[in-house]
Amino acid sequence: MSDLLYSDTEDALRDSVRQLFADRCPLESVTTCYDAPLQDFSAVWRTLAGELGVAGLLIPESLGGAGASAREAAVVMEEIGRAVAPVPFLSSAVLATVALVRAGESETVAALASGTVTAALVVPLSTAPWDAVTGIAHGANGLTGQVTSVAGAAEADVLVVPVAGSDGLELHTVSRDDAGVDVSPRLALDMTRPLADVRFSGAASTAVGAGAHAVAEALQTGAALLASEQLGVAQWCFGTTLAYVKERKQFGRAIGSYQAVKHRLSDVWFEVSSATSAARYAADTSARGDADAAIAASLAQAYCSGAAVHAAEECVQLHGGIGMTWEYPAHLFLKRAKSDQLALGTAYRHRSRLGELVDLPAT
Repeated sequence: MSDLLYSDTEDALRDSVRQLFADRCPLESVTTCYDAPLQDFSAVWRTLAGELGVAGLLIPESLGGAGASAREAAVVMEEIGRAVAPVPFLSSAVLATVALVRAGESETVAALASGTVTAALVVPLSTAPWDAVTGIAHGANGLTGQVTSVAGAAEADVLVVPVAGSDGLELHTVSRDDAGVDVSPRLALDMTRPLADVRFSGAASTAVGAGAHAVAEALQTGAALLASEQLGVAQWCFGTTLAYVKERKQFGRAIGSYQAVKHRLSDVWFEVSSATSAARYAADTSARGDADAAIAASLAQAYCSGAAVHAAEECVQLHGGIGMTWEYPAHLFLKRAKSDQLALGTAYRHRSRLGELVDLPAT
């Protein structure tokens, strides 16, 4: 069993990412994601990806990356959850990057490691790691077909596309700005993680390798790390709500002194503590390539998604009237928690998958 405690390197990475978000991406600016015109956060991502080097965490040093692991990436995901940061780390530095690395691609991966290029894996964000991905059709005129609800496609420079080949699923890369590529933003519940529909009509592409294993590995890594983002959401909601109920007074008493409020927050504290263990174990097994990685990822998703939603709901409700306002950031966390609950497989589907993985017969 590996040590699940955070290392000094992970703590230093956390401090750097948290400080960047506090300086460049405060919550009052994130709320503008729901206003028109939309605020541009691309400079935040360039700093995070390039100057802090997080875009290359999961890329080997031989390809210009940091040669780190899912443990370090999980720390970044936690901080993204705590800040509901509108950056394409999950879509580009995790999903697209892992798929390309596993497929043996090097040119795009090197550009991703430098932070100069952003990519998106063209599958619906709701796709679970074990789902069959049919892939886009490839004919004499190029790629044809459509994929809906793709995370990060609108801001990506390169689209990483699963393609139906004669010998199985292949992985291709396509420039988002090429002819025959149409990316249409969708109205999403969580506007801090934009979704888009991607349509190909005779688009030229470059084949980079076999895709079935690469896509499955990317989705499993994404599911394992998404639990850390859900943990970050829950941690912010619990900490902020706890501080609020200690200060907010009714009838001359802090509302946190009422037994009913204590019970509700103790339930959230227990769930956040348990989610910490589940998310950390999922990240660690993913980092080590452990045989339990798939089990840990599904376990974390089955638990952490619900914990994040519960913490966010209590945050809104225990803040009372202010929690319902557009200006207060509680709604950002509830929307991120709810959208994460549907991403990369729902909790129900992960529980069902977990039963299969541990040979638990269905009733």
